[in-house]
Amino acid sequence: MPQAETRTELLVTAGEGIKRLDHFLATREPFYSRTALQRLIEEGHIRVNDRTVKPSHKIKPGDRITLILPRPQPIDLTPEPIPLDILYEDDAVLVLNKQAGLVVHPAPGHWTGTLVNALLHHLARGNGTLSTIGGRERPGLVHRLDKDTTGVLVIAKTDQAHRFLSAQFKRHSIQRIYEALVWGAPKSRTGQIEVSIGRDTKDRKKFSARTTRPKSSLTMYQLLEQFGDLASRVELVPGTGRTHQLRVHLTSIGCPILGDLTYGGKKVVKVDEIATPRVMLHARDLGFIHPVSQQRLLFHAPLPRDMMQLIEKLRTITKMPVQQ
Repeated sequence: MPQAETRTELLVTAGEGIKRLDHFLATREPFYSRTALQRLIEEGHIRVNDRTVKPSHKIKPGDRITLILPRPQPIDLTPEPIPLDILYEDDAVLVLNKQAGLVVHPAPGHWTGTLVNALLHHLARGNGTLSTIGGRERPGLVHRLDKDTTGVLVIAKTDQAHRFLSAQFKRHSIQRIYEALVWGAPKSRTGQIEVSIGRDTKDRKKFSARTTRPKSSLTMYQLLEQFGDLASRVELVPGTGRTHQLRVHLTSIGCPILGDLTYGGKKVVKVDEIATPRVMLHARDLGFIHPVSQQRLLFHAPLPRDMMQLIEKLRTITKMPVQQ
């Protein structure tokens, strides 16, 4: 049965300053990401004084904002039997270890063969549903990993779970730990990188500090293993969740991720004639509060085979002892 629409009204009080509609709602509706709110505004589900407006519309005291959540639309994507490495699953969430080369959601150039197609096939066998908040092309997706990035990813199976998890990501209370193999080595064994980034002014497909809309970004790092002067293995803890943040931040300290042609250039696709098959970035650990049980869960995915093989080769050529 289709779900009924829900209607919420907000009144902008006299104490509010003039600000963008999407920014205002992001502070009032913690269960929704700003992207989701922008999409609802653009689709006319959020109106100001009964008028359809843009996300950038400036609200002022006295404005009446109406938020209407539409009935979920059917997902018209094709289920595909793509293998999934599932770490955990119940009626609310699904946690998996994403393999390299798998695009998370359909987009131009990748309308098939994505994680979403794989999830639909998995659910077609009676394993539940996916949340609808992300839209028809992104059902269940609370966050994402780049195509080449491996590791732990959580999927929301209900709208309630999606809102609960999104609020944790927004508060940065999600525990996330990555590992990467990088060019050279950081100057300090531990440190943090604070570089505001946004969409690059010259190349819209990239993100950098050269931007007209910088967003504060923070990454903590620790050197785990060094392979002479050639490369290093580092642990990364993002304090914020900007697009391409880890890749941009590591490049900013002179240590681009091995295999990252976009941000590191041709020099990082080989290390001492050893080819790097992809961007050597892995989402190792993910912890969150379960949306139903309220228990804290922590999931771990060991380094994938291609990263371990590259580590062994680097140890061999630099004569580094294996570290326990």
